[in-house]
Amino acid sequence: MSTNAEDAVAVEAPISAPAHKPLNIGPLEVWPPVVLAPMAGVTDVPFRTLCRGFGAGIYVNQMLTARAICERHARTLKLAEFAADESPRSVQLYGVDPYWTAEATKWLVNEHGVDHIDMNFGCPVKKVTKCGGGGALPVKRNHLRAIIAATVKAAGDIPVTIKFRMGVDDDNLTYLDAGKIGEEEGVKAVALHARTVEQLYSGYADRSAIAALAEHVTTIPVLGNGDIWEAHDAVEMMAETGCDGVVIGRGCLGRPWLFRDLVDIFEGRPVQPPPTMADVVPVIRRHAHLLVEWTESELSLRSFRKHAVWYLTGFPVGPKIRRRLNMVTSLDELDDVLGDIDPSLQLPLEAMRIPRSHTGGPKPVTLPEGWLDDPYGPAVMGKEAEAIVSGG
Repeated sequence: MSTNAEDAVAVEAPISAPAHKPLNIGPLEVWPPVVLAPMAGVTDVPFRTLCRGFGAGIYVNQMLTARAICERHARTLKLAEFAADESPRSVQLYGVDPYWTAEATKWLVNEHGVDHIDMNFGCPVKKVTKCGGGGALPVKRNHLRAIIAATVKAAGDIPVTIKFRMGVDDDNLTYLDAGKIGEEEGVKAVALHARTVEQLYSGYADRSAIAALAEHVTTIPVLGNGDIWEAHDAVEMMAETGCDGVVIGRGCLGRPWLFRDLVDIFEGRPVQPPPTMADVVPVIRRHAHLLVEWTESELSLRSFRKHAVWYLTGFPVGPKIRRRLNMVTSLDELDDVLGDIDPSLQLPLEAMRIPRSHTGGPKPVTLPEGWLDDPYGPAVMGKEAEAIVSGG
């Protein structure tokens, strides 16, 4: 994949960013002001390694459940791993109880050497919200405050950030309160996915909500998340909303070079043209090899199939190639399929904005009984609320 300036082409939107400052998250100085969103089943060691090779920023590990960390759940500990050269070490923590989130934080900081903890208050998945977790939790303001306060205290000098959605639905918006509570309790940044839980991934991110949060939370950075498919989207979001940085989610799936484009645009260089299949195939191969190396098993290629689909999204490879990729069980089989793809295939410009992964919604949100009755009342949750499996 070319990195030569002479091979770059201008995009329809602005090719350079206005002057921006580095993103400061506590002691961490982040340039460009870009964060890889934690994504369940995606942002593991191999994917983060691949993304880091294309750019710079903070690359957050996928969701780890506080109770599972404390009980040293084997799968959770595997997901908690970092590459040997990974810095900063960043994880996302899920929890619904101040005690367990604090205890998990102590282990992450004192035993696991993390440099940054992000807290998940935005997950829209039914099995999470029905227990009062994820995107449902900010409804209970006092409980949210208790969890954040306990985690920040346990983290000591390690910065804690929080990520949340606008609210359960349009009638129950919580993002301004969540941001202010985080600010008051000592988090070092807040990030807003500018959709409601009810929306899931439908419609468009509401940049006006990001702007409102940036006006409401003034002493720490505010990050915007949602619908950043190309590098110029990040620049435009920051200019339009006044936010201090961006969080990249679905836009980088099958397109880890988006982080290269973000570095280019923030440093005033033209964004390079979309890659050809000749550029993409080596990236697919490297990703697959990294995954097998990390898991020590080619069985992990079953979980790689979704990545293969994302890499080919928009390319006119035909249904036969896609079916074969969806049946790959070994690196040799993967090489055979990739060898049959025409390397000259081009990615149409419009394909860069095709959503990868989640596209569902809107959908009514499942909550614990009476959850919306009293936002300052107690948060009554069952034991299953702490039993959510790490990584989703």
